Amino acid sequence: MKKLIYILLGCLLLATWYGCQKDNHATDYKKFYDGHEIVYTGAVGFAIVQPGNLELGLKWKASSDPSITKYVIYYNNKADSQIVNISGKTDTIRTVIKGLAEYTYSFTIYSYDAKGNKSIPYEVNNAKVYGPFYIATLLNRPYDAVTPYTITDDGYLRLNFLKPDTINVGTTIKYTNKNGVAAQKELSGDSASITIPDYKSGTPIAYNSYYIPVRDALDVFYALKTDAFPAVTGIVQCDKSLFKKVKLPNDMGSLEDGTDIDKLWNGSTTPQGYPNIFHSDGNASLPRTLTFDMGKIYKHLLSIEEIGRNCCHNPDDFEVWGITDLTNASTTLPANDPGWKAESIAKGWKLLKEIKRTDDGQAPLKTDFDSNVPPARYIRIRVLHNSNGENNYTNMTQITFWANLLN
Repeated sequence: MKKLIYILLGCLLLATWYGCQKDNHATDYKKFYDGHEIVYTGAVGFAIVQPGNLELGLKWKASSDPSITKYVIYYNNKADSQIVNISGKTDTIRTVIKGLAEYTYSFTIYSYDAKGNKSIPYEVNNAKVYGPFYIATLLNRPYDAVTPYTITDDGYLRLNFLKPDTINVGTTIKYTNKNGVAAQKELSGDSASITIPDYKSGTPIAYNSYYIPVRDALDVFYALKTDAFPAVTGIVQCDKSLFKKVKLPNDMGSLEDGTDIDKLWNGSTTPQGYPNIFHSDGNASLPRTLTFDMGKIYKHLLSIEEIGRNCCHNPDDFEVWGITDLTNASTTLPANDPGWKAESIAKGWKLLKEIKRTDDGQAPLKTDFDSNVPPARYIRIRVLHNSNGENNYTNMTQITFWANLLN
């Protein structure tokens, strides 16, 4: 029994000695930290890099640690830093570091509390900053060289582009509108064309594309050069393949089948001889009319060219009439009746132009319409006089129209 008591007392003394030694070690450990324990604030979990133009954005989800008062971002081997102070509750921390070079950087982010305690570091590596070297590589988005532009049925200009080969955000289109004022529109990177309803025909168009190097980029980057778009006038020769014969009451007939009015749009460019001409019958005296369909409504006819026969019976005084719809447009009076003009106007016909020639009527003669000429689809030519004084027959080689398709 005595032996057991001695053993228990020995164990008690040993335990007391060990406890004293532990306290002494704890005291020795704390002296390296000035008597304080190490406290770590909440660390950054994941940061998103937003490259910019000689700048870079960083954003991350705010820590749930309420003690955090600021974040410090170190870079350039900790030679430079940026402080992000926190005031109030926020879900996301954002900052932009400016004045950077075009380079690939590494950043270290710490969070701090008011006592100066900081988090473990969060490293951001391979963060690329863009600048003039990247910009120098950018080219404007190419337009469709085969069909650079089209004109819609509404008379609007549509510019056509090819698919961009990089991360194209958009293209700025600069033009002059119908009021003569500089204007611009934006073509998005995922669109192949853009429609400009108010373009002023014949004025220059310029374009400049802009890009982002990556999807989360802070800035957009414009190509250094602004390019000129191919010239757009909207002026076209009216499509003669659409022209068709129309025979209204009292219109001229042809001398024979091979000299009908469809000869007037067969493509001849110089005075032709019989039978490659329109040669009227001689069944009535001038004035006389002929009518045809241009196949579509032209809102802005610009000019007409008439070519005579290579010898005789060529008009030197004739009227050009137009209308958009032939419904109830037929006149009952012959063209040489004094009441024909009034009846034509009452039926909706508009006098587009009276053309008087001072030559023998053979050579091509191009005449402009007035700027306010009304729209027309159906054309009626009323021949008033021939250059050689012949009063029954009329000869012509060709009639050509030009129009501005832009509304």
